[in-house]
Amino acid sequence: MRQIAIDEATSRLPELLGIVSSGEEVVILNEKGEAFKIVPAGAPTPKFGSAKGLIEMSDDFDAPLEDFADYMP
Repeated sequence: MRQIAIDEATSRLPELLGIVSSGEEVVILNEKGEAFKIVPAGAPTPKFGSAKGLIEMSDDFDAPLEDFADYMP
């Protein structure tokens, strides 16, 4: 989580928005010491391939099921 003073944040806003869109949190501190967090407005979009290696299928996934033997030719 990055913390930045409000006067510096105003000049670096496009850069800070890019940081937030990549998933990192940014906190802006004003002169009174109050903190404000910048967060994305919408739901994050899933990244392609992010579940790689988490899902496994058995070798016989496509094999006919015994329960449906009566319905098969």
